[in-house]
Amino acid sequence: MFGTGGTATAWLTARTSDDIPMDTSRVPAREAAEDELSKPMYHENDPNLLQRVMDRFWEWIGDLFNSVAGSGVTSPVGLAVIALIVAALGAALWWRLGTPRRITRPKDALFESGPRGAAEHRANAEEHAAAERWNQAVQERMRAVVRSLEERTVLDPRPGRTADEAAADAGRSLPEHAIALRAAARAFDDVTYGGRSADRGTYLRLRELDLGLENSKPQLSGATQGAAE
Repeated sequence: MFGTGGTATAWLTARTSDDIPMDTSRVPAREAAEDELSKPMYHENDPNLLQRVMDRFWEWIGDLFNSVAGSGVTSPVGLAVIALIVAALGAALWWRLGTPRRITRPKDALFESGPRGAAEHRANAEEHAAAERWNQAVQERMRAVVRSLEERTVLDPRPGRTADEAAADAGRSLPEHAIALRAAARAFDDVTYGGRSADRGTYLRLRELDLGLENSKPQLSGATQGAAE
């Protein structure tokens, strides 16, 4: 028989010899959960840094006005001071993040995208022509004409230049092609802004102009001729 002390000792021995853990530590479980939640798949839709900054800013503004309303400070002077503080902080944030930039082009600008070479415009024009997309073929061929003249320094590169402006500028240096250049610019404007449709003949005339300009030499002005002599 066991005494009181022996019974207690036997009971404790039986309990500690079990394989069932007495208490699981929460630290490894928390670390495992943090590692899992740190994976990128759980943050694909999180707001970016600018969005988070703006959210915090507007939360701060809301808390500021709520504090003012709760404290009873509603005098015009107090509200004016708060408005000035908010405006100053907004201006500082705007200056720090930068002013959004928008590249504006005239609605009738000749080139819609970034700079491309004349050869690329010609290849695109021929591709459109092969598919009988005459409007696009005319547009790309006119762009090839102007870009080629810029590459040959007959025209100075100028962002936002219209087809009419390019034709007028080129016509002064290449007077023998002035009429054809104006007609090409008019065809470009008709299909691009006038809602008209080009045909194969229109494209072939523009293509002929493009090829003819390749072998043309710009005519020097009187002042330039005198300097050259």
